[in-house]
Amino acid sequence: MTKQKPLEVITPPNMLKVKTGGQLPKFDERAVARAEQALKQLAHQFDDWMNEEVAKLEAAYAALAGGPVAGEAGETLFRAAHDIKGLGSTYEFPLVTRLAASFCRLIETEGLRKNADASLVRAHVEAIRAAVRDGVRTEDHPVGKLLLTELESRVARALAA
Repeated sequence: MTKQKPLEVITPPNMLKVKTGGQLPKFDERAVARAEQALKQLAHQFDDWMNEEVAKLEAAYAALAGGPVAGEAGETLFRAAHDIKGLGSTYEFPLVTRLAASFCRLIETEGLRKNADASLVRAHVEAIRAAVRDGVRTEDHPVGKLLLTELESRVARALAA
């Protein structure tokens, strides 16, 4: 039998850790609590802020002037829908988040926008507007649930085609 050399483990330096400044600080639960408290204090403004976002969406939709969802106007409409998707749950409108997510899937790329069914685009804009206007916040609402289910299924069929 040959004589074996002892094993030596070489651990290379963690350059990612060095480049990012070392270890992350410990999770601060108090900071999260302060942020949640600050959010609660702003809750009375959520409806106004959501109405502003819906106004941006409607303005972007109006800029299409009945034409295809394309070009800069289509990109603006997508950004407005994407903003609502991100803000809906924060502003206590989880139903609107789902409606906007469905809308974003429908018009996510330039190719999808050019081929988007105009009535389905309009239906999403009107559904978001109606949900915010009428205070339909959650999927538990019977009309909201039905509307969401129908729009999501129509988007799925459109994307599959």
